[in-house]
Amino acid sequence: MKTESSTLAFSAFMALLIGCAGIVATLASNSQAILLDGLFNLIYFSVALVTIKVSKLASRPDSESYPFGYSYFESLVNLCKGLLILGVSIFALVDAVAALLTGGREISAGLAVIYALFATAACSLTAWVMHRSQRHVSSPLVAADKLNWLVNSVISGAVLAAFCFVMLFERLGWQAVLPYVDSVLVIAVVVLCLGVPVRMASQALRELLNKTPEEAVAEPVRQAVARGLAEIDTLEVRVRMVRPGRLLYVIVHVVLPKDLPEATLANQDALRQRIDEEVRRYYSPVVCDVVFTADNRWAAPSCGLLVEKSAS
Repeated sequence: MKTESSTLAFSAFMALLIGCAGIVATLASNSQAILLDGLFNLIYFSVALVTIKVSKLASRPDSESYPFGYSYFESLVNLCKGLLILGVSIFALVDAVAALLTGGREISAGLAVIYALFATAACSLTAWVMHRSQRHVSSPLVAADKLNWLVNSVISGAVLAAFCFVMLFERLGWQAVLPYVDSVLVIAVVVLCLGVPVRMASQALRELLNKTPEEAVAEPVRQAVARGLAEIDTLEVRVRMVRPGRLLYVIVHVVLPKDLPEATLANQDALRQRIDEEVRRYYSPVVCDVVFTADNRWAAPSCGLLVEKSAS
């Protein structure tokens, strides 16, 4: 897959396929662990349809209705994904605990093993396709999908292992244990994987709230701005940045001494271009807006991040 839309379409198709297989297998095996997996994939399929639409919007230029473009839609979709996965996980956890307290449930282990084997192979294949696609596509939507399929692969693999144990227990005659295996499995999977949707949703929420990106992104950008201004004297440099989705917005306010040569003051466009080029070496796509002030009357101590730079 060499395009974002084809990669997301493949992800949506696989989610629908596994989800439908999960619902059918649940009816045949009476396993809530399989039901959890099936519901997870069907919900993800519905969100994937929106994701495909958002991926097309994100590549559009800004408009009068959306003057800052459509990148915030990517964060919104990832927030919805995280919350939906979290909701399904909590529902499954509550249901599993209730089943444990009422004596567990009998399942058909043979059919469950067949489904779990299929689901593990399908999820692993999809995660591998997402990983390969990232060589050609740089997209937070594809990155979120890859994370989802990795988690899904782990869940399906754990379900497969557990149902194999059920078949082993049946052969050993441990009938008293069998009704509880499915519920214990659901609880274990939810507890182990609950951090994934929480992290996904919290990251997307921080982006929607215009929080400064993590230092791994922010610090190289600040250093790039300092290099772009290395050849001139400055009184103060403040850098603000937000990253909704894949796009990084950078606003640089440069306070210049009044006694700078007229040539330097008049050459602001060249300085803007130099800063923009330095920033793009570390991050793309990016919108870099540079504002110059010829004295130190403008100041906002509580806003932005000060870039330390020794005078030339």
